[in-house]
Amino acid sequence: MRKVPLAESLRIIAQGSLNWLVKRPIVVSFEVTDACTCYCKHCDHGGPRDTSHNMKPSDYRKYMEVLRPCVVQVSGGEPLMRDDLTEVVRNIKSESGLPFIILVSNWSEMTVERYQELRRAGVDEFCVSLDFPDERHDEFRGLPGLYRHLSEIMPKVSALGYDDVVLNNCITAANVEEINRCADKAAEWGVNINYSAYSPRRTGCKDYFLNTDDQKAILERGLKRLKERMNGTNWITNTVSTLDATQAYFNRGGAPSCKAGLRWLVVTSDGHLQPCSMQFKRYSLHEQGRMVEEFTQNNTCDQCYVSIRSYLDKSFPQLLRENVTEFFSFKKSSAFRSGNSAAPAN
Repeated sequence: MRKVPLAESLRIIAQGSLNWLVKRPIVVSFEVTDACTCYCKHCDHGGPRDTSHNMKPSDYRKYMEVLRPCVVQVSGGEPLMRDDLTEVVRNIKSESGLPFIILVSNWSEMTVERYQELRRAGVDEFCVSLDFPDERHDEFRGLPGLYRHLSEIMPKVSALGYDDVVLNNCITAANVEEINRCADKAAEWGVNINYSAYSPRRTGCKDYFLNTDDQKAILERGLKRLKERMNGTNWITNTVSTLDATQAYFNRGGAPSCKAGLRWLVVTSDGHLQPCSMQFKRYSLHEQGRMVEEFTQNNTCDQCYVSIRSYLDKSFPQLLRENVTEFFSFKKSSAFRSGNSAAPAN
C-alpha cells in the first residue's frame, strides 16, 4: 500500500501525539447511517433503517472542531447509501489535509465515478469488506451478486493507480481457513488486505468465534503464512504485532485493558458519542472527558479486538514506531505502485 507523503505524515504524527497527551481521541468513527444494503451474519446492522435522524453534512464540522482526531473512519451501516456522502466527507476534511479519512463500506453501491468523486472530496483510504474469496461472500453478507460486483470493479479501480483500496477480512470460524486465499484475491485484484477479528458481543452469537483448538491451530498456520508473505512490503497492511495480538485474542477468548472512549470513540448517526459501536452508553459532543472518567477508567469489557483497537491498543512509542516505519513515508510520494509481487498461498 502507498505510504503517506512527508508533509501529511508529519501532520498526522503531530496531531496524534498532541491528542495522546491531552487525552483526546486519535481516531473517531462516524457512523453516518444505520441503514445497510446487507444482512451480514456477524453484524447487528442490516437492511433499511430510519434515516430521518441522520446528521446533516455541515453538522460534522463542529464535531471535528471539538474532537480534532488525526484519523477518521466513515462507516455505517452502509455509508454509500447516503446520497450526500461526498458533502459529509468535505465537511470532515480540513484545509490542512487532516484528518486521514478511511471509508468503510461493502461497496455494493460503489462505481468508478463515485470512487473518484470521494477521493477528490478527501477520502484517503477505502476499506472494503471481503469475507470469502468467492460467491460465499454473498451468502455471508445476505446480498446476491455482491462478489461479482467486487470482482468487476476492483481491477478497474486498481488500474487507476492510486493504491488506496484495502480489503478487510473479518476472521470468523466460518472463514478462518480462507485468510490466505483472500490475500490471493487481493493480489489478483491489485489491492491491499487487512485482517480483523470477529466479536460475539455485536450479535451475541458465539458460533463464529474461534472456539476449538483445531480452529485456533488453523489460524496460527494461516497467520504464519501471511507473515511470511509480507516480506517487507505493505500490501498486507497489518503489522506483525497486530497479527500476533489477534491470535492471542482468540486463544484467550478476549482482550483486556480496552481504551475505548479515550484513544478512539464512535459518533452515532444522530450525533451522540459512544465509547465504541458495541457499548451503548451515550454522551453529548462536549462530554468526552466524562466518558473517559465514567466508562474508560472502569471498563472491564474484553470482548473485541476490532481494527481500530488493534492499531491503537499499544504503547505510544510502539504506535509511533510502527506507523512511521510501516505506513508513513519520509520520501517524496508516488501515487502509483509497481505491482504486487506476493505469491499465492499454498
